[in-house]
Amino acid sequence: MDQEKDTPFVTKRAPTLYFIIATKLLKGLLFLLLAFGVYRIADENLPEMFHQVLRFLHVDPENRFFADLSARIEKISETRMVWLAGGTFLYSLFSLVEGVGLLFRVSWAGWLAIGESAFFVPIEVFDLLHRFRVAVLVVLILNIFIVWYLLKNRHRLFRHSQRRSG
Repeated sequence: MDQEKDTPFVTKRAPTLYFIIATKLLKGLLFLLLAFGVYRIADENLPEMFHQVLRFLHVDPENRFFADLSARIEKISETRMVWLAGGTFLYSLFSLVEGVGLLFRVSWAGWLAIGESAFFVPIEVFDLLHRFRVAVLVVLILNIFIVWYLLKNRHRLFRHSQRRSG
């Protein structure tokens, strides 16, 4: 019999994995809160809310940037806001499930995290090529690191299903 198959899975300390788990869970919670917030204001008068926020922040609503933004906000329908809330909610659940799966070190969660992080790499590169922003660069580096780390360490970090013989 193969020695590797007989060896039980032993959870090893993995501070980098814990950082990735914390990142996924935090992202999931933030998107969940955002989804509820967007849903909460979906049926409100968005342009009026925007002007109230500008007044609260003591920002001139007649400034060209804010006037243009206000015009765009007026075009957002309640239906679009509900769809945005729903999509954000689903993405938050995806991140939360991913984080919990990584916490329990199941192999599918590792592959899910690798796939999700790898999915965004070309989008972030495209975005950087059109308009450089430090935040996008940081997210790109983080996603590349997550893909590399989880691929390199997947056999050490995750339980793998074993074939059971009758």
